[in-house]
Amino acid sequence: MSQNLVIVESPSKAGTIRKYLGDEYKVLSTVGHIRDLPRTKLGVDLKDNFKPLYVTIPGKKKNVDALREAARKATQVFVATDPDREGEAIGWHVTRLLKNLNKPIHRVMFYEITKDGVLEGMRKATDLDMNLVNAQQARRIIDRLVGFKVSPFLWRVLYSGLSAGRVQSVALRLICERQAEIDKFKPQEYWTIKTEVETDRKQAFEAELLKVDGKKVEIGNEATAKALRHELKEEKYTVSSVVKKRVRRNPRAPFTTSTLQQAAFQKLGYTTKRTMTLAQQLYEGVTLKNGETTGLITYMRTDSFRVAGSAISIARTQIQSTYGSKYLPAKGRQFGKSKGKIQDAHEAIRPANPALTPDIAKASLTGPQAKLYDLIWRRFVASQMSVAVFDQSTVEINAGGRFDLRASGSDLVFDGYRKVYFENAEEKESHLPADLQENETLQLLKVDADQHFTKPPAPYTESSLVKILDKEGIGRPSTYANIISVVQTRNYVRSEKRKLYPTDIGKVTNKLLVEHFSELVNKTFTREMENQLDKVEEGSLSYLEIMQDFWSHLEKWLAESSKSYSEIKKSLQQKSDEVCEKCGKPMLVKWSKNGQFLACSGFPACRNARPLNAPAPGEGDDEEEAKDYGTCDKCNSPLILRDGRYGKFYACSAFPKCKFTKPFTILMPCPKPDCKGDISPRRSKRGRMFYGCTKYPDCDFVSWDLPIAHKCPACGNPYMVVKSTKKKGDYALCPKCKHEESVNENETS
Repeated sequence: MSQNLVIVESPSKAGTIRKYLGDEYKVLSTVGHIRDLPRTKLGVDLKDNFKPLYVTIPGKKKNVDALREAARKATQVFVATDPDREGEAIGWHVTRLLKNLNKPIHRVMFYEITKDGVLEGMRKATDLDMNLVNAQQARRIIDRLVGFKVSPFLWRVLYSGLSAGRVQSVALRLICERQAEIDKFKPQEYWTIKTEVETDRKQAFEAELLKVDGKKVEIGNEATAKALRHELKEEKYTVSSVVKKRVRRNPRAPFTTSTLQQAAFQKLGYTTKRTMTLAQQLYEGVTLKNGETTGLITYMRTDSFRVAGSAISIARTQIQSTYGSKYLPAKGRQFGKSKGKIQDAHEAIRPANPALTPDIAKASLTGPQAKLYDLIWRRFVASQMSVAVFDQSTVEINAGGRFDLRASGSDLVFDGYRKVYFENAEEKESHLPADLQENETLQLLKVDADQHFTKPPAPYTESSLVKILDKEGIGRPSTYANIISVVQTRNYVRSEKRKLYPTDIGKVTNKLLVEHFSELVNKTFTREMENQLDKVEEGSLSYLEIMQDFWSHLEKWLAESSKSYSEIKKSLQQKSDEVCEKCGKPMLVKWSKNGQFLACSGFPACRNARPLNAPAPGEGDDEEEAKDYGTCDKCNSPLILRDGRYGKFYACSAFPKCKFTKPFTILMPCPKPDCKGDISPRRSKRGRMFYGCTKYPDCDFVSWDLPIAHKCPACGNPYMVVKSTKKKGDYALCPKCKHEESVNENETS
């Protein structure tokens, strides 16, 4: 019996779909892309209208052969890759490989991998959209041109192996600019004065000083604060006005790709990459306890808020039966479009079957999958629930005629959608006495003057970086996880305590790109490029037009940057106070792939060089240095502490004659039984700090959180780890029993 062939890109997706279509269909996967530009050369014919020279990806020949053999035997071929530009491009590459077989090829799109979703997609089979293919192809080739043409500039002035990217470099610029703001920030002192007052009915509340003699109060030093505090102690307090109003809060829209990444980071601590990996798994399908295999969420790459009417109906039934009619608005809720172009062919991210609650689904999911599904389900169901209602109160208080104070309160009248979901930053309750009246006299209980200092901008987190990328139109939400991953993999950015910091090489790379390719790494240019790609997708701009326009700009920038390689390289060198011990000339600070190092200014006549923190031969032999770090296991020279690509480590001071190194430990023995190693801070290839045993690979102890040699009082575990949240601050957590304790500062120093 001949079969129809369905081609998808994911093996797990193929397995789910196969169960819905029956024996007359064979379902195979490409396992991602099967053709791409060659890895080692440009792969674009600049003289022939930017024609791409695609090749089969190494290692994919068996996949291609299997697809061709199955297509040769099939009656019809259905390309069912993901419903976006990338999926359309993969589908087009499949058709190019099968074109000589002369088989009917159809395009189908599955917005949810459920039985109904798959059957509906098959019924609506259509043709490939070449506008989508051209948009993806234009993006791929523009990015290739940037990578292959701009990266060599970095190699010439720094060292080989560095890379520039059209969107990646803009993200790096944002992180570097934020760090520059933090570095130059100078805190300013200011004071606030709060009073605690009480009604005749013994109801106490706080009020803050706002004005003195009708002018907004600004308290810049302790003397002024103390003087005002002293005066306020002597005054009489009267209620000037009481303003009450009822406020309704609407629920948020269901998730888009961007908002899902932000919420998963904030609420679950998931990186953008982990979030998208888990979402892909939920979309492609899992096997439930009843034996049914189904996708749990709709397609996870979308910037649309639209929701299918059938899903709203199911959600409303769920709300009615679970929470009652008061939580059900009069009609279902649709949300307006976000600004700019959106991919409205896709729905928002929602549960494929809202009746499948997180409590039912979790038995079939891993812990991380269950948490993400719970988040998506709650956000969607809450979006169809009644508004939350608050009573807000603002009380103005006068003290002695000169001083005006204010107290605010918010009381939850009806929780509405908050019964299921609300953001961490949403309004919280704060109570004021309900029966306050104008001209009511209040009794002063105390006056507090508190010192504060203005704070610098916070470093970007993955969540806040995604938010600004989305706001500025830089890249597309489906690319954010890869952008953030790449800048860390390239060691341009490191992640510490969930915050993103530029590395030294990240800063100097950004400096070079901003100075010599300022338009390329400009937010406005990048945003406009995304708009141009959207126009290619719409069919209002051709592939050739966008490529010609971009190449004309890039050629000009490349020509300008190539005029002064030697001058640029010299500008990155710094003078040092040290002299070459071989020829007496000054030593310069230069760059290599391992960071900065000292090199003789007499190069190439003198090739003397050494690590930046290493003493010259013959130095560093005093007893105190040897006492601090110990001696080399090989030659007994003093050890010195150095900073490397993956963190601190000890190195022999006799380098380069002796290249002995050993990990920098945190003076805590490995907690594993019978292990003689120590715990050492290290950096992963993506720049993230972690802690591992110096006896690796013999010992596999590893922790993402800082371990401390503090025995858990609850279960006896030999160590705890340091955690930190806004609400709790720093605290110690037992990784075994989850017992929590306050952190002793000297344990984490």
